Amino acid sequence: MSEQNSSGTEEPSVGQIMATLTGYWQAKILLTAAESGLFTTLSEAPATAEKLSERLGFHGSGTSDFLLALAGMGLVQVSEDGTFKNAPTADRFLVEGRPEYIGGYVQFVSRELNPAWDGLGTSLRTGKPHNPAAQTGNPYSTLYADREATDSFLASMDMLNTPLLQRLSALDWSAYTSFVDVGGARGNVAHHLVQQHPHLKGGVFDLPPLRAPFTAYMESLGAHGGVSFHGGDFFSDPLPEADVLIFGHVLHNWSTEDRRTLLRKAYDAVNPGGAVIIYDPMVSNDRPPLYATLAALSMLVWSAGGGEYAVAECHTWLKEAGFHPETVGPEDTPDDVLIIGRKEHWVPAAPAV
Repeated sequence: MSEQNSSGTEEPSVGQIMATLTGYWQAKILLTAAESGLFTTLSEAPATAEKLSERLGFHGSGTSDFLLALAGMGLVQVSEDGTFKNAPTADRFLVEGRPEYIGGYVQFVSRELNPAWDGLGTSLRTGKPHNPAAQTGNPYSTLYADREATDSFLASMDMLNTPLLQRLSALDWSAYTSFVDVGGARGNVAHHLVQQHPHLKGGVFDLPPLRAPFTAYMESLGAHGGVSFHGGDFFSDPLPEADVLIFGHVLHNWSTEDRRTLLRKAYDAVNPGGAVIIYDPMVSNDRPPLYATLAALSMLVWSAGGGEYAVAECHTWLKEAGFHPETVGPEDTPDDVLIIGRKEHWVPAAPAV
């Protein structure tokens, strides 16, 4: 904390620096607790440090300090008799099997993003990602070669997309009959849209290795035929034709030129009178909030030329591709910004006289 001096200005304090440095330790404590299944175990019944050590396979005297640190972070609560239980936030979001469980994203951060962040200095000096998979091509190809990593990543994508479901389904879909979610993973967005708008024919376009997870997920939802899967690479293959193409958390993974390429391909695939829908954590000025800059740096170190971008830039790319863009909802928000680019109906040229 900073203190004010006699002149009314704040005295510099090392506390802010120390809080940031120890933030790394706190993140490691959270990741370790989640990976060990601690929150899921505590959801079954409160327990002492000794009992938890037995259940989780911990040894030595560190368990008590570990649990007290989690209590200090507000993730568990400790009673006077020394038993621990989940705090409400952990009980809601960190217990496996619950609807809002974010364990998949926690694993993705631990296995993919954090190792890439270790090379932040190198990425700043070279402009290239530290992630080895991104240095040689598409980082998703390597990610999808590991089934456990794939499952964690897909679960995290579902978690990140969930806040958008209501906003997407609230759009006016009455003029459209079909859509394709480009990079739509195992289809949670597509499934939600066809459930809310039964007249729509939905599709997901993603890399071929995701066909099996897509099929398994649709079967788990009891969805039969409502959403189809199209396997391909959106840089080397044409995009499926539809009234609407959706790019959710896709463009920020790639370079500016790649974004332009994808939107040009989208214009060719969208039917006349259709639209493209884009959502990402965009910014609206040259001083974006911290969450946006952190997301941008994550893309710098992990992906091939990725990063966050401004709303105005997205409008420019859409216009270059031939769309008429408009922003739906607020721009200065910690949530994703939603932009629609509309394609005009084709009007035949008048016959020569």
